[in-house]
Amino acid sequence: MSRPSHGGNLTWAANLAGCPVSALIDFSASINPLGPPESAIAAIKNGLRSLTHYPDPNYDQLRASLGQWHKLPPDWILPGNGSAELLTWASWELSHQRLTYLITPAFGDYWRSLKTFSAQVKPCPLDLTPNYGELSLNLALPELTQERAINLNSAGLVINNPHNPTGKLWTRAEILPYVERFGLVVVDEAFMDFLPPQQDQSLISSIQDYPNLIILRSLTKFYSLPGLRLGYAIAHPDRLQRWQQWRDPWPVNILAQKAAEAIIKDRAFQAMTWDWLAPTKAKLWEGLANLPNLTPLSGAANFLLVYTNQSSSQLQENLLKNYRILIRDCLSFPELGDRFFRVAVRTQADNQRLLDGLAKLVNSEQ
Repeated sequence: MSRPSHGGNLTWAANLAGCPVSALIDFSASINPLGPPESAIAAIKNGLRSLTHYPDPNYDQLRASLGQWHKLPPDWILPGNGSAELLTWASWELSHQRLTYLITPAFGDYWRSLKTFSAQVKPCPLDLTPNYGELSLNLALPELTQERAINLNSAGLVINNPHNPTGKLWTRAEILPYVERFGLVVVDEAFMDFLPPQQDQSLISSIQDYPNLIILRSLTKFYSLPGLRLGYAIAHPDRLQRWQQWRDPWPVNILAQKAAEAIIKDRAFQAMTWDWLAPTKAKLWEGLANLPNLTPLSGAANFLLVYTNQSSSQLQENLLKNYRILIRDCLSFPELGDRFFRVAVRTQADNQRLLDGLAKLVNSEQ
């Protein structure tokens, strides 16, 4: 079985570890360990009686609920079979641009979808060079700064915020100037839900001012529902109507629809997650920083990118075989290679098991 390009491939990990999937602790997929919320489970159970009917092909109720949540007209929102489905249509649009700038390192599905439609891609690498034991992240995006004299009205830009895999959060003020310059901008906000309202830097409040802006959102990571495959796009209604005409009918099943309508109203679960994440992530970061030969980056999302002076893929294999712990190697991010790994923030108990396992492995290398 080949090495996976995504996190969360427990079948591959279990085969390598020689154990059942249920015995693994998965730090490779950045999923909220507090969920799924009871509101989602109840909605799914109540929705079972609707399985004898086709979903509403226009998803009017779900779009209305999402619109109310984001204070937008429903026709500015299009639910999809995970944000990955909607990324495909965004990439189709980007393929018609003269050139698409991609902030790298980048989630592998950006490359997949852009290459599918033969888009012309120019990587814009972030500066991740070690500096006095810390990893500095250059936020100036020099590749784009150098293009100021060039007409970018026929160019596209893809960026995710918070950034995967670094966790870097850009402010609205940092991103909007690029929205004003480029012909088409796609901002993937799959991890934005993990920021409480006072820290949120979403561009949703600006979407109606920019017909060239597409925002992608996920409902599966924050609410622990990756198996349901549910995301949505926010963009100008004319664009979303085109996507609706192009794609297969009924991409969002009834149970996913019912769960989504319930979870976006679940204020208690949202507050519980925000209250849990900040101190738990800080403690995990501190534990990683105190280990020899490891340097974690600070980030805004529910995961941490860690630099290691040894092979991250070998570290991943040793953790699996010795402790049944799965971390995300970063081989699928070519810019990072075999010296970085990514870990999700899990429960305090799980995080301590990770730190204990890493301590034994990295100390043995000294």
